Amino acid sequence: MKTTIFSTHKFEEQYLIKANNGKHQLKLLENRLTEDTVILATGSIAISLFTSDDASAHVIEKLSALGIKYIALRTAGYNNVALEKATELGIQISRVPAYSPYAIAEHAIALILALNRKLIKANNRVHEQNFSLNGLTGFDLNGKTVGIIGTGKIGAVMVKILDGFGCKILAQDIVADKNLIHLYGVQYTDCETICKQSDIISLHLPLTPSSKYLINKQHISLMKQGVMLINTSRGGLIDTKAVIDGLKTKKIGYFGMDVYEEEEGLFFEDHSEDILQDDVIARLMTFNNVLITSHQAFLTETALTNIAETTVYNLDCFEKQKISGNEVNIIVLNNN
Repeated sequence: MKTTIFSTHKFEEQYLIKANNGKHQLKLLENRLTEDTVILATGSIAISLFTSDDASAHVIEKLSALGIKYIALRTAGYNNVALEKATELGIQISRVPAYSPYAIAEHAIALILALNRKLIKANNRVHEQNFSLNGLTGFDLNGKTVGIIGTGKIGAVMVKILDGFGCKILAQDIVADKNLIHLYGVQYTDCETICKQSDIISLHLPLTPSSKYLINKQHISLMKQGVMLINTSRGGLIDTKAVIDGLKTKKIGYFGMDVYEEEEGLFFEDHSEDILQDDVIARLMTFNNVLITSHQAFLTETALTNIAETTVYNLDCFEKQKISGNEVNIIVLNNN
């Protein structure tokens, strides 16, 4: 099946080629899908998209006009896709619901440890032959209260890891995970309580209309002075300007982020020779208690292999029309 792969990155190319094993005619493009690049899908029946691609309603209409019948997302989230328009035009969409919850959770833990023990600053000092320990004091994770918002597969792994550190864990989710309560003593509560009682807050939930700007000025005001905030889920969960205000007043003592609301066209690309136009992220980069990675939490060999293999499997299903109500990778509007 002829398939145009948008936003193909060098780090994933070999995994896609290996997983495909010559089964589909893959057209690998570095270009992001936008209104201007949609024409590049001409001649294909399917396309594959990454997190920064634009599959808004107008783009979906253009894709349909080109004869695109299938969209295979290489992500778990699909907030960048106009599902209603795709459904209306008969375009079927698949995703990769789980590729490696360990990859994301472990990266979140890495952000926590690096921020706490000031590892970036310490490394920079040593390379400057400055071996002073002044200003590098951290805290023991043991005994600290950590709030996990979202206890799906990734959040559950976070709970398991943090339990090993001896943390007290509060959680919020639509449905409480009884296993987490039984095995790790997780206490389910609401977002307000998590904000008030947690030393560290880590986000592990999808971006939906109800979760957009979950971390806002009001919730930040409830947090402990000097709280650590970690986001490896979706940038839109956080009102970044409110976080900057929290950093300026020292209400937020540490901020680690792997995702950013305005990351489209910024993350995954080399802008080292450019003038940074985004004033918000530029301001964030001025804080020495902020650690930013460019959406790399998923970037492990295991995750890349699983993403590629599931994407190709989804293309197989599209081609052979092995699609049924039991096909968990297919996104069905209002039943996803």
